[in-house]
Amino acid sequence: MPLLEPREGVPPVVADAADLERVIAAFTAGTGPVAVDAERASGYRYGQRAYLIQLRRAGAGTALIDPIACPDLTPLDEALAGAEMILHAANQDLPCLAEVGLVPRRLFDTELAGRLLGYPRVGLGSMVENILGFTLEKGHSAADWSTRPLPDDWLRYAALDVELLVELRDALDGLLKEAGKLEWALEEFAAILATPPRTPRPDPWRRTSGIHRVRNRRALAVVREVWETRDRIAQERDLSPGRVLQDAAIVELALSTPKNPAELQGLASLRGRGARRHQAAWLRAVSRARGLPDGALPQANLPGDGPPPAHRWPERDPEAAKRLNAARTVVAALADEHTMPSENLLQPDYVRRLAWTPPDESTSEAISAALLSLGARAWQVGVVATPLAKALLRLESKGDI
Repeated sequence: MPLLEPREGVPPVVADAADLERVIAAFTAGTGPVAVDAERASGYRYGQRAYLIQLRRAGAGTALIDPIACPDLTPLDEALAGAEMILHAANQDLPCLAEVGLVPRRLFDTELAGRLLGYPRVGLGSMVENILGFTLEKGHSAADWSTRPLPDDWLRYAALDVELLVELRDALDGLLKEAGKLEWALEEFAAILATPPRTPRPDPWRRTSGIHRVRNRRALAVVREVWETRDRIAQERDLSPGRVLQDAAIVELALSTPKNPAELQGLASLRGRGARRHQAAWLRAVSRARGLPDGALPQANLPGDGPPPAHRWPERDPEAAKRLNAARTVVAALADEHTMPSENLLQPDYVRRLAWTPPDESTSEAISAALLSLGARAWQVGVVATPLAKALLRLESKGDI
């Protein structure tokens, strides 16, 4: 059944202190968990800030809050301190919610619950349809939510995103109990909240799409200089970096190193209006990179803190490659048995690290301690430690390693 209108209609957007106080009072008087969602302007604006926040609670209805007009929601956060917050794909929204002061103390992530239950499609629309029998209109998910005023049909879409989130949570809670996975889910939700904010990546310019085509350190310096120039311009103009200059253009600049406007304008990926607008800045960045002494050029690869890529293992450490193959086979079989994706049963990075640097003894206790030290949850260790220990012991007993 299509879900076309919120039950109480589309509420007005909260954009001043008086209206926010009324929302706080209503949600304080409400009962039960609070459904929360946030709309960003990914692909349009710099960063991942929220441009609309939606909430719904029994007895309070739905609220649509403009966090640009109301940038401090800590009074609302304090009013909801004892309530469970329901989010879909919480890791996407928690950082932008924290920026305005909304920090859940208890969490129910409906997407993660769906993964633990083995649903093949865990988007909000798919889960609402499969579990509750309603279809949600998703046409505005990639819209520019920094637009003001927000169109009425966008606001309707936003309100509908939290319309059934409490009901979805309750249905998933029941399904998790039936499957014996509720405690697993609660442990996962707590782990999400306990995870500290991500630290900035070293050398973020190295994530430029297509950088694998850049083969020498001088060209890598061009990527770095142009990337950093683009980032500064994007931040100053509050634009998504890709709208200032696409990654493909950065790589093309590194490969061709134009020396003047004519050479730059001859590059296919530099013919867009945004790229032309700052052509002098791109040329200066290329010139800076060209003039760097060899000692200031970036290294081709940064040393990692983990194992090398798995495809290199058979050559570098054949025994580790055998351990990895055995461990992956065990985790895949257990994930199939428990009807969930392998990566939710045990993170692939933990499997790699365990296989590359195993404990001195292949016992359940030693495997458990190693996985816990890597960050695996207790429920995950309880499922995988003994089967992994048995698999590694079999390898040792056969003399394969």
